[in-house]
Amino acid sequence: MGFYQKTSEMKINTSVDDIWDFISSPGNLKEITPPYMGFDILNDDLPNKMYPGMIISYMVKPLFGIKTKWVTEITHVQDKKYFVDEQRVGPYSIWHHQHIIEPIENGVLMKDIVSYSPPFGFLGRIANSLIIRKKLNEIFDFRTQAIIKRYGTFK
Repeated sequence: MGFYQKTSEMKINTSVDDIWDFISSPGNLKEITPPYMGFDILNDDLPNKMYPGMIISYMVKPLFGIKTKWVTEITHVQDKKYFVDEQRVGPYSIWHHQHIIEPIENGVLMKDIVSYSPPFGFLGRIANSLIIRKKLNEIFDFRTQAIIKRYGTFK
């Protein structure tokens, strides 16, 4: 089984309160996900803020336009500092995503650490080399641009 990490950092010209309000609201996930992924939240009456133990169900098209159900649990939340989502049902054998924000001079540093393991052993390792890693980079690049569009570039 291959095990990988994707890290991403960006400086945002906003306050901790503003970015936390945005990223900790499940309803905003679609705004930072590329449209081609067909991201749809399936939960009815989703609360405005994430909390530990929260289960969120989605339909996504992560590869080749094939719809996949993805269920994540919010396992840890420290208000205005970080939260963690872990896949419970979906395309990966392991998916653990840390969303971290830290105040810095004139803004916020937002860090993501995604630890993941594709399914299918040897074939999953090949898929990661050829497709998955590039797709994750593409998704995070889109996310960066969506955040910049919302908050502006760091000055």
